[in-house]
Amino acid sequence: MKNHSKKIISIMLMASLILAAAALALPNTTGIAAASPITATATTSSQTGMPGTILHFPVTIVNGDTANAASLELATSSVKGWTTAIVGASNPIPVGVSSSVTVIVDVTIPSTASLDQNDVVTLEIKESGVFATSVSLSIYVGAVTGASDRPQLNITSYSIDAKYAKVGTVITLTGVLENRGPLMAYNNNITFEGEGFFPQGNGGVQYIQNISPSGGKWTFTQKFMVGDALDYVETGVIKATVAYLDSKGTAYTDTFSLSIPVTSGVNYYATSTPKTTSKPQLVITKNTTDVDPLQPGSIFELSLNVKNLGTTDAKSVTMVLGGGANSVNDLGTPQPGAGADLTNFAPLGSSNIVVVGDVAQGAEVTINLKLVVNVTTVPGAYTLKTSFVYSDSTAKNFVDDQVITLLVYQLPQVEVSFYRDPGMMTAGMPNVLPLQVTNLGKKSTVLGNMTVTADGVDVTNNTALVGALDPGGYFTLDSEIMPFAEGPLEIKVTITYTDDFNQAREVVQTLNLEVMPEPVFTPDPMMGEGGMPIDQPVTETFWSKVGRFFKGLFGLDSGVNEPAGGDFSTGEKPVEPGGVIISGPKG
Repeated sequence: MKNHSKKIISIMLMASLILAAAALALPNTTGIAAASPITATATTSSQTGMPGTILHFPVTIVNGDTANAASLELATSSVKGWTTAIVGASNPIPVGVSSSVTVIVDVTIPSTASLDQNDVVTLEIKESGVFATSVSLSIYVGAVTGASDRPQLNITSYSIDAKYAKVGTVITLTGVLENRGPLMAYNNNITFEGEGFFPQGNGGVQYIQNISPSGGKWTFTQKFMVGDALDYVETGVIKATVAYLDSKGTAYTDTFSLSIPVTSGVNYYATSTPKTTSKPQLVITKNTTDVDPLQPGSIFELSLNVKNLGTTDAKSVTMVLGGGANSVNDLGTPQPGAGADLTNFAPLGSSNIVVVGDVAQGAEVTINLKLVVNVTTVPGAYTLKTSFVYSDSTAKNFVDDQVITLLVYQLPQVEVSFYRDPGMMTAGMPNVLPLQVTNLGKKSTVLGNMTVTADGVDVTNNTALVGALDPGGYFTLDSEIMPFAEGPLEIKVTITYTDDFNQAREVVQTLNLEVMPEPVFTPDPMMGEGGMPIDQPVTETFWSKVGRFFKGLFGLDSGVNEPAGGDFSTGEKPVEPGGVIISGPKG
């Protein structure tokens, strides 16, 4: 039994030695693997979207190998299992030596997702079945950042009517423009451009009047001719620029890059050249008024900057204010229609038809019109429709309608004055300002704080809340003022309020006063110390002397009266307090 155990141990030792020798003979396989030449970068690695929207992540894959082409396989995975898709590529993807390819990863946020959820999608790239690299994409559910107080347009989805945009053919791009902001988007237009993509039918510019807030959508379609510049290119980019206004007339511009998969033409025989549509396109690029803000009854000048964005000259251009040019006759003259609207803004000094003349391709002209705001117009944002009637070089007539937005305010009409004469203002002495605010308008108004200030003086009791004032109503405030110097004095009164579009405004008025110099005290020569009057010496008259003569005849006191407090006579000695009067010897 012992011998048998020794044999087993010997066999095990022999096997261990053989395995050790074999391990020493094999090459070392624990070294660090060489880095893959395949790299991938996402244009943006994180995006935010509302439930039900599709987010698009462009990813550029680069083959850094300078000697060998690559055949890549792509796959996506979602942590929460949300729907993903790879646009612009089909497995496997060939990538040439030292070249790149761009793909789009689409992630659909479920309509049931809550606003506090997020997901991570991973794009994994393999070369010949071996992992090469990966890209992580973060998706957050919530409102788009920066749209809390403004309209925010976003292209939420887009597609073409074919699997690939084939060179030499016409494709149709369809997309959805959504307003994710809380405010209405006005006077919207979208402009398309891109290398190798030539817009068809409208010059690449489309318009829509308004898009509702918080999910309002507009589906657009645009045809493009795919040019030879995209031959042998796998992905092309169409740049879509969206311009729009909010209710205050503030302009916003957003630009989107739409990636389109492209394929070269496989048929190289002669084909007919598609006929492109060439036409003028007049666009109002800017509008201004010489009066700001506009109020009911305001007379103002409206300036419109009009540019020809088309591909040919516009001939005999005529603008119809308020719209209404629904058709033209054989001579190209606009025919009246039922759509003209001049209820709130009416022309002065001319009709609503303005002859512009010819506008060359790419040129810009300025149109000035004198208008008045109807006195019955209430405060708000109003659209003003315009129609452009023109022809091209082949005498074909066109009519384009556009809309601009103007804001009308109703500002308070108040006057600051004195409700009584403030009297003479004296430097160095306190004075009272009897101020009064009067509502001169025809409607009630609500005012904020009234503040009284002046340079170089002290003003107290100078702030008060005015509140609501009926037409003809008034509010008084007695402020105390202490001027320190004489001369003209300007009193500044500032009243704050909130306008019809919740913007802080103020009314500033000034009142002018004259400050008299400070009085100078001059001592009275007739007053002595302690304010007591000083007796003056009495001048004796002739009749006084006669009277003293007759008093002496009758034995009465006929001496001269000395004024109180005057000098003592030379013949008498002053009486000391408590002493005896001693007279000198007579004779």
